[in-house]
Amino acid sequence: MKKAKVLLLAACAVMVLGGCGSNQTKGELKNEFVSISQYKGVEIEKQEVKEITDEAVDEEINRRLEAKATSVDVTDRAVEKGDTANINYVGKKDGVAFDGGSADNHPLEIGSGAFIPGFEDGIIGHKIGETFDLPLKFPEGYQNADLAGKDVIFTVTINSIQAKSIPALDDAFVASVSETSKTVDEYKKEVKAELEENAKLSAESALQNAAWEAVLDNTKVIKYPEGKVEELEEQAKEQYKQYASMYGVEYEEFISQYTGMDMESFEKQNKEAAQDSVKQDLAFELICEKEKLTPTDEEYAQEYEKFVEQFGTMYGFTDVETMKTQIGEENLKKMVMQEKVVDWLVENAKQVDEVKKEEK
Repeated sequence: MKKAKVLLLAACAVMVLGGCGSNQTKGELKNEFVSISQYKGVEIEKQEVKEITDEAVDEEINRRLEAKATSVDVTDRAVEKGDTANINYVGKKDGVAFDGGSADNHPLEIGSGAFIPGFEDGIIGHKIGETFDLPLKFPEGYQNADLAGKDVIFTVTINSIQAKSIPALDDAFVASVSETSKTVDEYKKEVKAELEENAKLSAESALQNAAWEAVLDNTKVIKYPEGKVEELEEQAKEQYKQYASMYGVEYEEFISQYTGMDMESFEKQNKEAAQDSVKQDLAFELICEKEKLTPTDEEYAQEYEKFVEQFGTMYGFTDVETMKTQIGEENLKKMVMQEKVVDWLVENAKQVDEVKKEEK
């Protein structure tokens, strides 16, 4: 949890920018590339750790029970809210079937809001094998102008009904999902401890984000290292070209479909993102050098193990060496350095009840 922000920042660039001398005049931290008017003692808003109530614990446990739910066939009753009904339906306007208004064997969760108002409620109370008409009206703001505000009739047939079977909260369920708890009471304490830890990490992450954003607000780029912005732009383009090739479409067509932008807008945004990434790298490096925050070999090793523990399952690596191969050791070093810099900024920040921001 705590490293997620740093991983996000690190993903914006490929290598650590180094070798920059710095000077400090009138409180300004500066080198040939970037200047930071203030980084130590920036104001950030205090973060209260959210209190975890018994109700919150119950809600989380119910969510986990829902996630373990299975589906069972229902044959002895009518459709109820929460069921999944398999249906055939035909929609007609003025007696003529309209495009996109018909389907067979469509699974519909009742209460999901997937269909227009009245459709799902109209299925409640009907049994398997029933065919019936639903006179409905499309919303005025419906995306299809030909149907917006129009009266229609859906003819619906119920093919089958399935209901959720949610497991009971008992010791057997606890044993199936927990490695430490044996009873329901123990499991509730375990879940509460997890939620409290998440709340603590969330507050810490908010402080980290606030401190770093404050530093970026105080950071100005004097000039970009030669070729660095262009390098990142090209890397992003190559990634999109690979995606386009995977989907079997032309590059420009993929950009249009995936981003909703034309090429000029995309390239402008891509350049701005690359510039922002380089700006962050420059600021990190300058603060790291000034405050002598370069991690030791021992710190690198410790953080690498934490990365594996926290993100290994998500990204498919089980040990440090595999992680180094997939991500690259230089990228990993940068992630560790960034985390150390952000922690230092938080430790040296001024936490206030409210941050007054200047209008820009």
